[in-house]
Amino acid sequence: MFFSDLSIQQQHQTDVLTTVLRRGLPTSQGSVQKETDGQRKLTIIGQALTPYQVSQTLAALEDIFVPSQLALHPFHNKYGDSVVMCFGDMQSSDKAHIANTLEQVSTRFHVDIGFTDATPSLNQAGLLVMDMDSTVIAIECIDEIAKLAGVGDEVAAVTEKAMRGEIAFNESLHHRVACLQGIPLDHLQQIRDAIPIMPGIQTLISVLKHHGWKIAIASGGFTYFADHLKLRLGLDAAVSNTLVVENGVLTGEVQGEIVNADVKARTVNTLANEWGIPLSQTIAMGDGANDLVMMAASALGVACHGKPVVNKKADVALRYGGLHALLYFLA
Repeated sequence: MFFSDLSIQQQHQTDVLTTVLRRGLPTSQGSVQKETDGQRKLTIIGQALTPYQVSQTLAALEDIFVPSQLALHPFHNKYGDSVVMCFGDMQSSDKAHIANTLEQVSTRFHVDIGFTDATPSLNQAGLLVMDMDSTVIAIECIDEIAKLAGVGDEVAAVTEKAMRGEIAFNESLHHRVACLQGIPLDHLQQIRDAIPIMPGIQTLISVLKHHGWKIAIASGGFTYFADHLKLRLGLDAAVSNTLVVENGVLTGEVQGEIVNADVKARTVNTLANEWGIPLSQTIAMGDGANDLVMMAASALGVACHGKPVVNKKADVALRYGGLHALLYFLA
């Protein structure tokens, strides 16, 4: 398909979606702030959203949310996604019910959906702090290192339990790192050389940087990878754990304070203070239970392809889209 054909197809899809939406509630394009002050916003994100998906999503949420106005997001189709915003009133305050319903509807239609009200503004300087493993990158580095030592399954099982919040993070990290004793540091380079970056991260960073935002990693992973990503992606800071190395070989120990859930949350506050950014302009993004504390410390907590407990407790959850989808939830 030629690019011109693609543009025509996207415009047709937008026109059809807008036309059908207008048969029901009032609709508008672009900013709708004056008409929606004080109202909750439901954002629906997907690839080539259809009117059927939008109407069925709203129908499935009718005991939770009553929309009063619909609008296409200003970024609709700009990054390859269709994005519809629905403004209205909440009918339920049962967080567990809301989380379960969103999970079911999101899975049924393979869309990302989330409720927000007062969120950070894209047009004001802000701070985004992200987890690294399975968030900025599509692997758990410690699991990949463990494979080199022949203990991949054992370490991966502990990692999974830690990310689900079933065991204490510090305990799990010490146990897993001990399994890495004797691995030459040079072997980590083959992992770093092939490290897979999450889709959408470059767009997210570029847009936020353009609007004066600061971006950092706060990771329970390791400086060998986090510092590399800081340089590669042009981030402003990276906080992570340091593996002890003697004579070019991992000792199975970690140096200094463990970067756990509390340290991640402290990082959000420390960096916000350092750069003069109000907490109302902070976002934390991650996938594991050890990211929940920094999410709670931030104005907006975003689950990124997260574990079930994280999807339920985060302010919004990205289950299918790239990291750039975070932009659709900002004011």
